[in-house]
Amino acid sequence: MTELTYQANIFPGTRQELLDRISQQLRPKRFHHVLRVEQTALELAAKNDVDLERASIAGLVHDYAKQRPDEDFIAAIKAYQLNPELLHYGNAIWHGVVGAELIKRELHIYDEDILNAVRHHTTGDVYMTPLEQVIYMADYIEPARDFPGVAEARQVTAKDLGAGVAFQAQHTLQYLIENGLPVYPKSLATYNAWVPRYQN
Repeated sequence: MTELTYQANIFPGTRQELLDRISQQLRPKRFHHVLRVEQTALELAAKNDVDLERASIAGLVHDYAKQRPDEDFIAAIKAYQLNPELLHYGNAIWHGVVGAELIKRELHIYDEDILNAVRHHTTGDVYMTPLEQVIYMADYIEPARDFPGVAEARQVTAKDLGAGVAFQAQHTLQYLIENGLPVYPKSLATYNAWVPRYQN
């Protein structure tokens, strides 16, 4: 397991201090998921020339707000004047999009690449930086993930990070449609931007 020493002052503290803050927000099962995402993100970052400290921090904080009550998100959407359309969605969208605002204010992390990686880790985006792609995929393929297609997702991502993004965008949209679940507009835009690019 890789444990970085933070030096870039992106988070005002050590990795252990960040872990302590996150562990106060998450139940043990979710906290261990976050640790696995960090390690997967570091592996993908090393292969794709992405800054390791940013990958570590983004991996650790991506689910920072995941277990907050709905009332906290609704209050934040209103207080921070976020898009009111967000009120029509739930935790699956909120913990990323709204969670980034809570991370900024509570953890004092202002790096926009990290915040965007959090915002887009469940929905994707039309344009994603390499760090955003790393977190999007690390969350999807971390070692404890077990769903049909995850082995293929890992293989595709190991060969080509962008192809992994396209794979996830396609399979997530397919899952939402098959289960009659609402599709957040950004998820559809991600599909349109990434999937055709990687068709043979």
